[in-house]
Amino acid sequence: MRKHLSILGLAIALIGCQNSTEKEITPMVSNSTIALNDESYTVDLSQPIDISLVVQNNAGVGAWYIDQPKITHVEVDGYVGNVKLGGSTNFNDIFFNPHSHGTHTECIGHITEEFHSVNDALKKSFFTAQLITVDPQERDGDRVITAAMFDNLKDVEALIIRTLPNTDEKKSKNYSNTNPPYLLEEAMVRFRESGIKHVLIDLPSVDKERDNGALLAHKAFWDFNGRQRLNATITELIYVPTGVVDGTYILDLQVAPIENDAAPSRPILYGIKS
Repeated sequence: MRKHLSILGLAIALIGCQNSTEKEITPMVSNSTIALNDESYTVDLSQPIDISLVVQNNAGVGAWYIDQPKITHVEVDGYVGNVKLGGSTNFNDIFFNPHSHGTHTECIGHITEEFHSVNDALKKSFFTAQLITVDPQERDGDRVITAAMFDNLKDVEALIIRTLPNTDEKKSKNYSNTNPPYLLEEAMVRFRESGIKHVLIDLPSVDKERDNGALLAHKAFWDFNGRQRLNATITELIYVPTGVVDGTYILDLQVAPIENDAAPSRPILYGIKS
């Protein structure tokens, strides 16, 4: 009887090993269904496309004539916030400007006397989105993005604009005094009238660098002089890798919980499966 039990135990063990092996080689299904605006979309959450640029110490992308970010350890009352220097932990202060350093999302509070926080503008984080690549055209010494470049705009909540040329320089360029391309007012009016609530672009601003404070694109998109769009946002200084094809995506727009007109953000794209 004991012999039979031993044989049975061995058989069960072998079956367990076989099942374990089968589980290891079986691909995991990571598809998820997201419901947005009465529609369901299937995405693979294990394949995120990060289109943000990071804030880093004394490096990275920059704009608006200020110094690069500083990340320095704290020294107080004999405590040193640096393990390499003998501290028990790394404990850093970070000095940066959300509009100048890295990807950031801003709300209408960027141009109003009244305080509006970007955190109040985003009641959810998932949106239908379209990626469109444009080649700004020369006009009067500038490179501009026109409304006509978006004739294939779909019925989506967010628009992601990738400009050409799309080089790695965008990850570290200092845009100050370079007169980067910008959106014409007509383009932002079109987005607003099409129901676009969130515009994301790989430039430091949707407006011209030096426009004497006109801010025509910002004002047009937020309907500054009309029914102000408190739930609309503009995200600047993104970077969309060249290998990411134009088309529709699900956008996950995460913003740092800072009460300000703008905050660092991390937009993530997910391809939609048919």
